[in-house]
Amino acid sequence: MFVDELTIYAKAGDGGNGVVRWRHDKYKPLAGPSGGNGGSGGDVYVRAVKDLNRLSKYTGDASFIAESGDAGSDQSKEGSNGGDMYIDIPVGSRIRDIDRDRSFELLTVGETERILKGGSGGLGNEHFKSSVNRSPEQFTTGREGEEGNFSVEVLLAVDVGLVGLPNAGKSTLLNTVTNAESRIGAYPFTTLEPHLGDMYGVLIADIPGVIEGAASGKGLGHKFLRHIERTKMILHLVSLEDEDPVAQYYTIRGELSEYNKSLSEKEEWIILTKKDLVNKDKIDTVLKELEKSENRVLVIGQDDPDSFKELQSKLVKHLEGNK
Repeated sequence: MFVDELTIYAKAGDGGNGVVRWRHDKYKPLAGPSGGNGGSGGDVYVRAVKDLNRLSKYTGDASFIAESGDAGSDQSKEGSNGGDMYIDIPVGSRIRDIDRDRSFELLTVGETERILKGGSGGLGNEHFKSSVNRSPEQFTTGREGEEGNFSVEVLLAVDVGLVGLPNAGKSTLLNTVTNAESRIGAYPFTTLEPHLGDMYGVLIADIPGVIEGAASGKGLGHKFLRHIERTKMILHLVSLEDEDPVAQYYTIRGELSEYNKSLSEKEEWIILTKKDLVNKDKIDTVLKELEKSENRVLVIGQDDPDSFKELQSKLVKHLEGNK
């Protein structure tokens, strides 16, 4: 199952304690302090990886703890530093620090961000030696590493996002033009999670059905709308079988604009689907109305394989020309 949001707990390593130790020479049983400092605790980082479904690997255990530093030892030896913890998350993720009210995004593979700092090591008694304190008994304990809860949201960075009301034909289109296996069915949310497909190097995402009111949180609301934010262009699927396809189109346009005005400014092609289920007069009427939007309008149907091939060809050519 595709997991596109998860809350994780993370803790940086604690610093190791400083220690009280004494230097022992052959003729001086107590020659002076030699207690070393503790090592620093490991930091916690998030790191962007190509695996878009990486979060699914953490659903059983979403806790991440870096190594603590070792305590100091005799002969003025410092303790070893704790190892850092790297949490791999899908590229394009948005991370929010719930406890500190800060957020950031990782947009390129390999990009890292430190989210928690390890505790510093404590001081050994040698550190406290002075002209007036030649045999110090003082030492300090290591500091605790930072900890916190973080929400991780994956925003798909794809070439083409498919949007439309439930049952507009998005899954059928994705399965036909790519190697995807998106579930198909006549129920309110045909897909309960985004599905991805590759069409000659063009990455296409089937965004689950958007409904009226989604921008204000109705249905699954923002959970799916956020996946459209980074798409290069939108294919807006409208079912000709609907009673009023034109109204259907403008309903979703309104939801996109209300959620984020920039979505309504993205390049958009209108794809009229299920032409095999309506008569030619209705197709012509809808075409005439939607061409007023000044967006490119194409018509496809399951009984017309060439209509899908034409769409494939035009999409690939268009995107290659805009690289």
